[in-house]
Amino acid sequence: MKSYKDLSPSLRTIMTPGPVEVDPRVLRAMSYPILGQFDPEFTELMNETMEMLRDVFQTSNQWAYPIDGTSRSGIEAVLVSVIEPGDKVLVPIYGRFGNLLVEISERCGAEVVLLEKEWGTVFDPQEIIAAIHREKPDIVAIVHGETSTGCVQPLEGIGAACREVDALLVVDAVATIGGVSVQTDAWQLDAVIGGTQKCLSVPSGMAPITYNERVEAKVLRRKTIERGLRENGPAATDAVAAGKPVASNYFDLGQLQDYWSPKRLNHHTESTSMLYALREGLRLVLQEGLEERFDRHKRHEAALVAGLKAMGLTLYGNPTCKLPVVTCIQIPEGIDGESVRAMLLNSFGIEIASSFGPLKGQIWRIGTMGFSCNQKNVLHVLGALEAVLLWHDAAITSGKALQAALSVYAPKEEELPC
Repeated sequence: MKSYKDLSPSLRTIMTPGPVEVDPRVLRAMSYPILGQFDPEFTELMNETMEMLRDVFQTSNQWAYPIDGTSRSGIEAVLVSVIEPGDKVLVPIYGRFGNLLVEISERCGAEVVLLEKEWGTVFDPQEIIAAIHREKPDIVAIVHGETSTGCVQPLEGIGAACREVDALLVVDAVATIGGVSVQTDAWQLDAVIGGTQKCLSVPSGMAPITYNERVEAKVLRRKTIERGLRENGPAATDAVAAGKPVASNYFDLGQLQDYWSPKRLNHHTESTSMLYALREGLRLVLQEGLEERFDRHKRHEAALVAGLKAMGLTLYGNPTCKLPVVTCIQIPEGIDGESVRAMLLNSFGIEIASSFGPLKGQIWRIGTMGFSCNQKNVLHVLGALEAVLLWHDAAITSGKALQAALSVYAPKEEELPC
């Protein structure tokens, strides 16, 4: 019989747009004893997780809970539950993950209307608002923070426009929740999907979501249709038969909210250790404070950008819509981007990311997210990147990157001790 060595993953400095390093307190929480999913002690942890999610999503929605699965499971759960065959879905695309919303919507039988923007830029909200009034969609699905391009889409005013035509606004905030302000109620977002493995610094495996009573009304109507078809079959009324039940059992929000409600109707076995991790990750976010956390991400972004510019590197994308937690860099001409990434990993234990589609081989992406977003990591990646680029004979300015970053971190005169 083949024997296997002890599991001992290498210790990395992870500076990608996800996954990121996990706070040791979260890893510790995952080691705690397993509770039964209906144990009152465990259901209280579920309730506390919902409370904390409301705070992080900045919402008073009743429904705020995680989908068991990676971030994409949350996106799919929301879309498959609100899109009925024939619904018109408007998707503004400005990067790779807008195309994911299109694919899932099409698989749900939607009539998809596209708005497309050159990668590296975002939409003026008025462009989207005009399309909403023109197309009168049933649903608008949009990405808040596009990690493929390092851009963030302003959302103010779009929710109000959706209300005017009775459309639902679904937002992919996987890359932003916990690192960039996501104002669910103030921006009138109907459903928002987050991710654990990015700014929340929790391992991949859950997708926190929240949705309001407008979404719930459609979910419950589809649940009534499903019940009517199941109980009455061919004898179902025309009104019931005219609708379509949710195609997925696992991702049916109508069933999932019964599971997360005081009813605790069995749907699946909750991912116990992942719930521990999410609860602890959310606790740490709120302990730090949302505004303080957003400011921390901006500060380390500023230091990273200062160092990259001092090195003579060129950032990719329109700086007016830059995503604070992802910085994209144009690979210098004549430099093998993958060779640089490999040397960073093998010689320094640092992982940065390449990109996708039309940007593959053209940019690097450095994430400053959650627990990975700290001064040590920023200085480490700048020093290592400079050394590796010089090794590759890149035409950069040496000796200034760390000083530029340190100038961002240097305390102001009024903060210096007497």
